Amino acid sequence: MTSLSPFKRLAAELAQLIAETPAGDRLPSEPALARQLGVSRATLREAMRAFEGQGLLRRRQGVGTFVVGQQQVLESGLEVLESIETLAQRIHLPVTMGDLVIDQSAAGSDEAITLNIRPGSPLTQVSRTLWVEARPVAYLIDRLPVDVLTPAELKNGFTGSVLDLLLRRGSPPLIQSRTEISAVPATVEIARALEIQRGDVLLCFTADLYTLDGRVVDHSFSYFLPGFFRFHVVRSVGVTQPATWTNPSV
Repeated sequence: MTSLSPFKRLAAELAQLIAETPAGDRLPSEPALARQLGVSRATLREAMRAFEGQGLLRRRQGVGTFVVGQQQVLESGLEVLESIETLAQRIHLPVTMGDLVIDQSAAGSDEAITLNIRPGSPLTQVSRTLWVEARPVAYLIDRLPVDVLTPAELKNGFTGSVLDLLLRRGSPPLIQSRTEISAVPATVEIARALEIQRGDVLLCFTADLYTLDGRVVDHSFSYFLPGFFRFHVVRSVGVTQPATWTNPSV
């Protein structure tokens, strides 16, 4: 019988501790828990990140680590563009918007290229958190030219989704989004908004929203806590023609 590696043994002991701790209760401090389990704080922290990614633990800077009750996961395919709010409504999961910051900024050189505008052109920037039940699970940033969306249009009745707002308005006519997906460490700002540790890994969607005439009207960044989201892609099997061999000597 093969014995568990030290890290797997630590993970098993942590899993048992989490299972025995009521949801909402705080775990012992990192130094105390490291001594209890006989590991270094660095090793303990690495193991705890795995459970955070599953949505089972929640660390709050300067407060402690808490056990999270079983959460419903937001699961979606990526073939159709839709907002988190629309997805949550379909599965009857209440989503609310947390802190909302609406600014007007100037387009940098990269944004100017992406949005096909002059550098320094005014942009409307919308930053906000989205909450599921009692915790923030996503941090969203949208940047749009002011001729597409003005800060004034966001003052009343905005519920968190720029996409839904544009679709309800009906203009400009939207057709598709090009999205890059990556894993990124949380910055200080995002960690504070999501109540996690700086450097914790997040799933990041960087997206450009296109109109029918090919214009990019929204450059956005969406940061998701992995344990609360599950995305999938349905792909068809490609059919290739069998290779044809030709005798070069003929």
